[in-house]
Amino acid sequence: MRMEWKWCFRRKRAVLAALGAVLIIAILFNIASEMHSRHVQVSARLLKWVDFNVTAAAMRDALQYDIESHGTDNEIHWIDLLACLGARYGGDFSHYKKAHMDSLASQLKDGKSMDELTAGMSYFEYYSVAYESVLGGMVGDYSVQTGKTASGAPAFEPKYGLKAFSPIAKGWAFSHSDDFGTSRAFGFKRRHLGHDLFGSVGTPVINVETCVVQVLGWNRYGGWRIGMRSLDGRRYYYYAHLRSGRPYASGLTEGQTVYAGEVIGYLGMTGYSDKENYNGMQRPHLHFGIQLIFDETSRNEIWIDPYELIRFLDSHRSAAVSVGDGEFQREGLFYDSIE
Repeated sequence: MRMEWKWCFRRKRAVLAALGAVLIIAILFNIASEMHSRHVQVSARLLKWVDFNVTAAAMRDALQYDIESHGTDNEIHWIDLLACLGARYGGDFSHYKKAHMDSLASQLKDGKSMDELTAGMSYFEYYSVAYESVLGGMVGDYSVQTGKTASGAPAFEPKYGLKAFSPIAKGWAFSHSDDFGTSRAFGFKRRHLGHDLFGSVGTPVINVETCVVQVLGWNRYGGWRIGMRSLDGRRYYYYAHLRSGRPYASGLTEGQTVYAGEVIGYLGMTGYSDKENYNGMQRPHLHFGIQLIFDETSRNEIWIDPYELIRFLDSHRSAAVSVGDGEFQREGLFYDSIE
């Protein structure tokens, strides 16, 4: 009887130990899941700088896979492709080869998950957050005008794909080079945290993605300028050195939501002066900048190099038609499928 009692006691103790182990594992799993969730959120808030070196070619290839797979059982998100390759290259897309993109997309088409393909990639999450912050509002559902109905109302066709546009209107010539980070001396010595697109005065300037007008007015460095905020709050677009006299599209006001592809202003050469409406630039050009915002309270400003993005968007330019007196408006109607 004593031996049987000891055996029962030991059995109960083993069962209790097993149950305790299961409970501990469950608790640890929940803690790990919560920590991962927090890490994703924290990483988005605490990024101190983003080097956006994704090439136009890589963006074009990734976008094509995204569009082709849309609506299928194995949809491929273009930013996932870019983030995976970013983690593989250490962010240096000078190593980019289309074969790498094709291989990755092929495995996703065959049913592999991105989690499987990125297992062991320590920085995949970082590049996912960084590239989503830059490109997050540029691909999705939208509608374009295709004509008119029998009643005369505009007829629209729903589409999926690239819904961001070049900042220079279709048919207008411009030149540019990768001048991000070059030296500037007016006011104080600093880096050039933007990209200059040289063109003719009066060239229609286009809203890159659907945004809210955050600021209009004069800045001693940028002259007449426009600040636009993306709907997710993550991107701030800065358009500067606009035309003297009539820098903005008629009716543009702060707080207004403006669709991608709309004319918002006109290229000029204002700035570098405390005197308003002064043409302080040696050559007419648009200064175009993109700032990423992760923490509204932080004094740290994250400006990315938009050169490759401009090259990528050059094949997607919004047409503008004259409405007289040096003013232009978008040709046709466009509706962004925004929530």
